[in-house]
Amino acid sequence: MPELPEVETTIRGLKSIIGSKIINIKINTSKLRYFIPKNILLINSVRIINIKRKGKFIIFYLQNKHSIVFHLGMSGRLRLYKKSDFKNNKHDHFLLVTNNRRFLIFNDPRKFGFIDYDLYKIINSRKYFASLGIDALSSSLDGPYLFFKISKSVVPIKQILLNQNIIAGIGNIYASEILFNAKISPLKRGKDLKLDHCNEICKSTKKILKKAINNGGSSLRDYVATDGTLGNFQNNFKVYNREGKKISGKIVKKIIQYGRSTYFCPFIQKK
Repeated sequence: MPELPEVETTIRGLKSIIGSKIINIKINTSKLRYFIPKNILLINSVRIINIKRKGKFIIFYLQNKHSIVFHLGMSGRLRLYKKSDFKNNKHDHFLLVTNNRRFLIFNDPRKFGFIDYDLYKIINSRKYFASLGIDALSSSLDGPYLFFKISKSVVPIKQILLNQNIIAGIGNIYASEILFNAKISPLKRGKDLKLDHCNEICKSTKKILKKAINNGGSSLRDYVATDGTLGNFQNNFKVYNREGKKISGKIVKKIIQYGRSTYFCPFIQKK
């Protein structure tokens, strides 16, 4: 599933269409996770003012005071083609064409992603935005905030990091890498973590995510950037998907937590 670094990398790949006008939209599949709003087809010669990220969401801010929201789900991707390079592929559900001859495709084999469209103020009140916690790269994410949020929780810290209502943007891959970097066990319950632990987690969160963005994200299974290139951060994994491998001479283990794979080194992650 694309996480914050993959979404941020995608947005950086879309800079060439900021300022351009949308001249055509085509819906090939009406229902992904939810139905695509039909009024999105009424967009005509509307300029894209900006493209930003909120957690794992991609938001197009338009001149008509509306927003288009993309969520990539488990296997979704946005690909940007020049007109001369454009071709239809299986699982291309949505097409957006701009006046600078760019073709934006939303492709999602598993159809767990979604596309939304409405006025800014209505989009901002949607449940999927209203419930989001602090962005994982925000300066507001610090030890005291995290400590306050989890100090009474009996949930393991690995699962807490996946809770988008507390921190927005972290998924399963980076949660394992963050906790390894902080040398904190994924089994540690929220209420058993001290302020110093929370400081380390927040510091590691920003370090790992920024490094992943600089490497173009992680390409596992479905993810590629908007130009089709693969991310490289998977080559920097310390523990994720490395069960049985050694790190600093110690063995990496895999366990299942809440139905998700967790990778860690119990000999190093002792805090």
